[in-house]
Amino acid sequence: MWRRTLRIPMRDGVRLAADLYSASAEPEATALPVLLERTPYGRRAQRGSDQDRSDAPVPRPEDIARHFTDARYHVVRQDCRGRGDSEGTFVKYLGEGPDGADTIAWLRDQPWCDGRVVMTGVSYSAHVQAAAAAEGTTGLAAMFQDSGGFSSAYDAGMRMGGAFELKQVTWALRHAVHSPEAGADPVLAEELRRVDLTGWFGAMPWRRGCTPLRHLSAYEDFLLEQWRQDAFGDYYRNPAIYGRGFYERFPDAPSLHMGSWYDPYVRSTIENFTALRALKSAPSYLVMGPWTHGHHCETYAGDVDFGPRATLDGNLAPSYLEFRRRWFDRALGREGDPGSRDLPAVQYFLMGGGDGRRDAAGRMRHGGAWRTDTRWPPASTAPVALYLTTDGALTTAPPTVATAAVAYDFDPRRPVPTMGGQVTSGEPVMTGGAYDQNAPDARVYGAREPYLPLDSRPDVISLSTPPLQRDVVLAGPVSARLHISTTAPDTDFTIKLIDVHPPNADYPHGFAMNLTDGIVRCRFHRSYERPELLIPGEVYEIEVTAPDTANRFAAGHRIRLDVSSSNFPRFDVNTNTGEPEAAARRTAVATNTVHMDAGRPSHLRLWLEGGADALA
Repeated sequence: MWRRTLRIPMRDGVRLAADLYSASAEPEATALPVLLERTPYGRRAQRGSDQDRSDAPVPRPEDIARHFTDARYHVVRQDCRGRGDSEGTFVKYLGEGPDGADTIAWLRDQPWCDGRVVMTGVSYSAHVQAAAAAEGTTGLAAMFQDSGGFSSAYDAGMRMGGAFELKQVTWALRHAVHSPEAGADPVLAEELRRVDLTGWFGAMPWRRGCTPLRHLSAYEDFLLEQWRQDAFGDYYRNPAIYGRGFYERFPDAPSLHMGSWYDPYVRSTIENFTALRALKSAPSYLVMGPWTHGHHCETYAGDVDFGPRATLDGNLAPSYLEFRRRWFDRALGREGDPGSRDLPAVQYFLMGGGDGRRDAAGRMRHGGAWRTDTRWPPASTAPVALYLTTDGALTTAPPTVATAAVAYDFDPRRPVPTMGGQVTSGEPVMTGGAYDQNAPDARVYGAREPYLPLDSRPDVISLSTPPLQRDVVLAGPVSARLHISTTAPDTDFTIKLIDVHPPNADYPHGFAMNLTDGIVRCRFHRSYERPELLIPGEVYEIEVTAPDTANRFAAGHRIRLDVSSSNFPRFDVNTNTGEPEAAARRTAVATNTVHMDAGRPSHLRLWLEGGADALA
């Protein structure tokens, strides 16, 4: 295999560095499809998300390239603008569409390209694919989007329900250390390495010039601008982060959308799949595993293990590289491997079915198995409403009482701590995955001794079904329609769906396993484009949407819903003052009320196999 360095010109004259890998020293001799991966993390750097098999070390970029050059592809790995050896200034997300389109156009003109460019990659390298596709790029023959690709960054990735995802903060701090500016200034690099991020999270909100990025203005500027842009407007309509508004421009080409139940991009992954499947004649595919962000060769997420069937390697294909190679061959109409002809439209991992005991690594055995379907949500599921009651029950029977409500005080200075969930790039203040919500410990930012269960807090309303008489299968969207009032001009409401395992010898208090969670900032109750403060005491109907999930609630388990008003540090905390969070200096305690009566029937909505009969 041979490698040569390319300098690819952009429309503004900036040149982006890339490596071309080919099977011979003269790639011009054979025109082949080109696999393109664009990254801000260094085109020659190893990444954990490139893991090929669970029993093998992470392959190097040249090892990955060799796998595909041996299969008669040329491979191009490119540094994004302002990163690695590329010229220009890095601005996260927003300029990736034009740069991707220019790169594809240049590649198609090369004598060693047969006119077909396939984009691939994980996370940011998936975001740049959707960004390029939204430019109406020609020659993009297929996309393999793994753990990314924005349908709407306002709904997932940058914000959710109007609240700001603070993984943007931890990402900025982590990658600022590796910025060209830090590389050229040892003093700046040392300052960034010494940042006490946990301490800074206690000093939020940050103000320009008073942040740990104050000596790296480019990073501070884009971070604070993201935070300040709280309403849905032109900033979020940029094609690079708003595929939803530009799907008609996407090429009519095969696409595969891979994600995981504990990944921030569940909603984007599923929406991209369903939208392109409906709009295009070329096939789209969906693969959803039980992992955290990009960890498709691991059997666990957080403190929960899903068993040997959970990995991609050994289950969906011999390895991640083989899975991709087979799919590329299929997408381009190559003869390929005979097994590549029978790929289901949807492959998803249904969590659950394990014995609930602790394994040798100290994780709870939740189990699970792969399933296939022709659509999402699966054809066998239907929506079911579970109504909230003041005695803490979830029931299929609508309320009949005239007046019923539960109220609590929400103090922004003492938010509910984040325990796992759909989180990535959050260390050291938060980690994604499934954790026992009964047992916060010193790993949980904001948890305090004696580390009581989260549902013991007075600002958490916890509701659950009775122990289930038989297995109940959930696969699809999760949302709650709440009737709320508050004493504040603005506040938040959060939901968290939990599978409650009964007690056993390893977990005498049971194991409350988080599945998915969501949030809504109430000043956006009418519109995300035009915020409107609340009238204290007035009742509003709001919808809190959580990312989809798939889980088997085994007989004897309970389905639980926790309702509260914060989830920190996953999301920034509403001050309850009505001021934008990015600039506020004050907080106020709000009394928040969830109404649960016949005229205001707050309820949880789940897609269950068998519909309402599942809980009959």
